[in-house]
Amino acid sequence: MSQIQAGKDVGGKDPVLVVDDEPQLLDIYNTALSPFFEVTMAGSAKEAEFALHKKRFRVVVADHLMPGGNGLSFLVRAREEHPEAARVLVTGYMKPEMLLRAVNEAAVFRYLVKPVDLRELVAVVREAAKSAPGA
Repeated sequence: MSQIQAGKDVGGKDPVLVVDDEPQLLDIYNTALSPFFEVTMAGSAKEAEFALHKKRFRVVVADHLMPGGNGLSFLVRAREEHPEAARVLVTGYMKPEMLLRAVNEAAVFRYLVKPVDLRELVAVVREAAKSAPGA
């Protein structure tokens, strides 16, 4: 694991945490993001919480529905414990109540609807990294 200096890893890339229970999607997201960011992948909210305790991330991207943990609840906890990280929610459906909670409780920077366009994912994560406190 690389060292963090002023929010960037030693190689100059912003650290990004991506959380999804689907390994194929993690691989796809990693391939799209890794040329621009230092990507850490987690297959569950529990894994992601462990990663957050070991390292500071500029952006956290989380899937909404995962077995063993809700991505939105994870982002709420991430906001409380790591307010400096920008948060992006990926969801397969849009319920007004869920979106309201995402904005009000998790203070998400953006939400993306599946299937996610990879160019949009990269653009949103770039914007989120620039907007994160201390960027």
